[in-house]
Amino acid sequence: MAHTCRGTINLATAHIDTEDACNIVLSSGGRTYHLKASTEVERQRWVTALELAKAKAIRMMNDQSDDSGDDEPTSHKLDDLSTCNDLIAKHGAALQRSLSELEGLRVPVDGGEKIKAVNERATLFRITSNAMINACRDFLDLAESHSRRWQRALQYEREQRSHLEQTIEQLAKQHNSLERAWREAPVHAANTASAPATNTEGSGRRLKEEASDEDEDTEFFDAMEDSPAFITVTAPDGTQHRRSQSSLSGASGGQPNDWGQENHGSGSCPEAGGRELQQARRRRRSHITEKPNYSLNLPRAAGRGRRLRLCRRAAFSVSSYSTTVHRTAKPFNPLLGETYELDRTEELGYRSLCEQVSHHPPAAAHHVISQRGWTLWQEITIASKFRGKYLSIMPLGAIHLHFHSSGHHYVWRKVTSTVHNIIVGKLWIDQSGDIEIVNHKTKDVCQLKFSPYSYFSRDVPRKVTGVVAQSDGQAHYILSGTWDDKIESAKIVQSSRRGSSTEGKQKTVYQTLPAKLLWKKYPLPENAEHMYFFSALALTLNEEGEGVAATDSRLRPDQRLMEEGRWDEANAEKQRLEEKQRAVRRRREAEATDALDEGKEFEGYQPLWFHQRRDSITGETNFVYKGGYWEAKERQDWSMYDNISVFDVSRLPLRRDPCDLLLDSIDAQLSRLQQDK
Repeated sequence: MAHTCRGTINLATAHIDTEDACNIVLSSGGRTYHLKASTEVERQRWVTALELAKAKAIRMMNDQSDDSGDDEPTSHKLDDLSTCNDLIAKHGAALQRSLSELEGLRVPVDGGEKIKAVNERATLFRITSNAMINACRDFLDLAESHSRRWQRALQYEREQRSHLEQTIEQLAKQHNSLERAWREAPVHAANTASAPATNTEGSGRRLKEEASDEDEDTEFFDAMEDSPAFITVTAPDGTQHRRSQSSLSGASGGQPNDWGQENHGSGSCPEAGGRELQQARRRRRSHITEKPNYSLNLPRAAGRGRRLRLCRRAAFSVSSYSTTVHRTAKPFNPLLGETYELDRTEELGYRSLCEQVSHHPPAAAHHVISQRGWTLWQEITIASKFRGKYLSIMPLGAIHLHFHSSGHHYVWRKVTSTVHNIIVGKLWIDQSGDIEIVNHKTKDVCQLKFSPYSYFSRDVPRKVTGVVAQSDGQAHYILSGTWDDKIESAKIVQSSRRGSSTEGKQKTVYQTLPAKLLWKKYPLPENAEHMYFFSALALTLNEEGEGVAATDSRLRPDQRLMEEGRWDEANAEKQRLEEKQRAVRRRREAEATDALDEGKEFEGYQPLWFHQRRDSITGETNFVYKGGYWEAKERQDWSMYDNISVFDVSRLPLRRDPCDLLLDSIDAQLSRLQQDK
């Protein structure tokens, strides 16, 4: 093979062995894999398939070898084998004719002569066969000697390749160090002549750049986007200095009271609006991303200006990505009909409900209602593209946030998430693309730009910039920061157009007031690296809840077994649940086909708490909450499930085994006997 994926072994040199009736052991090059089949018959099928694959791999390796110096002796031996084969065929045919003539004899005298001829033919055939055997033995010895020589040559080539890869890696590290030194030289000179505030800003930027280069296994890509379309400068007031580039928002970096003042002036809102709370709980089991627990002042920003509130909506949307930088593990696959509720009415005044409404394609519907006068809803589904070294995940569907008293209705969509080093290397995640947040009442718009990471860019990694403008395009606020750390806003006091001699196009120059902090990421708990990098909020969301529906994720058995450290049982339970879900889906597809053949209408799977409706703003058809869940919970009336949990089979009952029916009958008779007594 020209290259190998993570976790692969070379079957050509692998050793295949069996431990017991169901276990298989594969070992090669110091790596050992233990495989377990469900039955002995399945194990034998796997062993046979592996042996055939091993033989094929050996043939392919032999075909790819190109050692011209050994072709001549090998070809001679092949010619000898061919000659012996011709002789065996010739003498064998003659022997067959003699035997046929012997059978047709009737005269005893002639019979003796023919028998003598047959003996001579048999002797010649025996001599030729011995020669054939000896030639085959010589060929085998020669092939074994060549095989050992080829193995030594192959090992040498592998060592040379490994040495070359190490040399290239060392050169890349040296180039990286030189690049950082070149970047820091002009910045250091400029900071020496600048004010202390600028030094603090520059040093913070250099520290972040160095932190971004610490990962030796990271693979970098060039940014596809152009340079920023605007430049920001801070209005001079005796304490502030001019700033170039909108991402340098360090005016509030040394003012720890800015965050407290924002909270004091506007109050606090639900922790991540409820949507991210519910999603944090499911991070290990579904495609729903976790959103952190931040006070973004969603409901009570009245009196601070509608465009400042739009800035807070933008910071709220960016904060949802702050925990994804460390989240590279594959989550659990949610089951069709699985739900998750989060009731924070007493603490924060909101309730959140999510339900898996589709299995193929996977989709989840989410709804949050707050007593403080706002509602959030969305349908979560994705499209993905595998591009060799990385996987692009494009979220579909819009997110709606509606405030009841003011009538402000905000709509936005998510950016593309890219998982790099899918095949080889350490996984890392990047966010890139544009977000447009629109207030459909006032027509105010916030344009956010997530810059893709680039090795050659001087900007800070994971940079986010944005502009808040009214309907006619007049800008009022500049947003800047990073999606994994913080977002700041600065009010625009003046704007102008400036030509660019290097790029041949004009840029807008915004003069702003000092930046203020809108959002900053909470630090992760201690030892977070041993807890899937969960936030303090996410760690609490797996706790069991009282009175939840039978389909709630807290009751999922494979998850509970995993939390208890019973890995084998958790894996077996996960396979059981997913296989039953596939069986139900196949049965529904068969029923749909039968209904179509009979000319009848077939109603597919219908979620319990959500139904499809066309959105009046986006014009899209998506799932929205139809009500009834929280009322059913208060009454503890889950009769709509028919006492069947989604984790057992489905809301549609499967055909039961006759033994189960017999046991049910016996249990019913015992119950009647006890009642009679």
